[in-house]
Amino acid sequence: MSSTLRLGIIGIGNMGGAHAGNIRSGQVKRCTIAAVCDTDPARLKGLDCPVFADHRAMLASGTVDAVLIATPHYDHTTIGIDALAAGVHVMVEKPLSVHKADCERLIAAYERRPKPGQLFAAMFNQRTNPAYIKLRDLIQAGELGEIRRVNWIITDWFRTEAYYASGGWRATWRGEGGGVLINQCPHQLDLMQWLFGMPVRVRAHVALGKWHAIETEDAVTAYLEYATGATGVFITTTGETPGTNRLEVAGERGRVVIEGEGLKWIRNTTPMTEFSRTTTQSFGRPETWNVEIPVKGSGGQHIEVLQNFVDAILDGKPLIAPAQEGIRSVELGNAMLVSGLLDRTVELPLDSAMVEREFQRLIASSKFEKKVVAAGPAGDFAASHSR
Repeated sequence: MSSTLRLGIIGIGNMGGAHAGNIRSGQVKRCTIAAVCDTDPARLKGLDCPVFADHRAMLASGTVDAVLIATPHYDHTTIGIDALAAGVHVMVEKPLSVHKADCERLIAAYERRPKPGQLFAAMFNQRTNPAYIKLRDLIQAGELGEIRRVNWIITDWFRTEAYYASGGWRATWRGEGGGVLINQCPHQLDLMQWLFGMPVRVRAHVALGKWHAIETEDAVTAYLEYATGATGVFITTTGETPGTNRLEVAGERGRVVIEGEGLKWIRNTTPMTEFSRTTTQSFGRPETWNVEIPVKGSGGQHIEVLQNFVDAILDGKPLIAPAQEGIRSVELGNAMLVSGLLDRTVELPLDSAMVEREFQRLIASSKFEKKVVAAGPAGDFAASHSR
């Protein structure tokens, strides 16, 4: 391979276009757009690189060393399998796929890859956020002690009716495979498992089309139980503004809050269980310190993850987000959705065949007629990055 990675972008909509812009502006070093593929001919007009209407033709052309897949979610699986079989490196936008069974198919294709050196990565850009990196460091170093409770309120995803009407695939079981859990929340679901591991049980309440004229979920409240005895609550919606993004973690050594800038830690000088067992005070509490941990900005985000993909291929650097880990966030979202739809607690790990049957049932029973209108001029670029 040369000193420059020849990247093909499959899907040149909001996210694919944003990645292309970052590469063309020189923000991703040692990477060039060698080809673009999209099923919409209008998106391929005027591009100064080879263009393809079919991803298989691109893969067979020999023009690319790697591909970035930024298509609607179900296509991640089929295109990803084809790309891995073709011997190229693959990066998939979030989510890895719609449901656990398709994730398993993608991972199996990677395990069958024809070239041992092929890399398979996922675009989990929030792993570059210094606040979450620092929290993970504190947890893994044992500084917080055993985690007792996790609460994440992530409701600053407000979306309008115009947003949902801007694409026929949006918020449909057949096209997108879900709503807020599969589109907006994969990053938070990935961080939940990256920081705290996977729960063993999930009980969720899921509202379908509660705040919008859609057939998929736009409001979710989930309760999680972990093998350690810790509990979690995850609340999300696209129907609330101004909304909140607050992660609160309670451990033996105190409480950590990430909300807005920085990371705040109210630290117990004595672990709470130790204090409870040893004190003679009926209403005593451990002494606490207010620890301000300086973290600035949100990290390199999409550019950093894509640069890491390039550096991993060319230099052998470790991947920030190996795609095999993407199955966990999909499984967590699937567990919330299935629990809500079946109105019962579900155990993890999920039976992937059961989950796939539930998605097939949703598609087969859908009678929803999606109204599509042209998007207005007021959409903001940052929001489009979340699709």
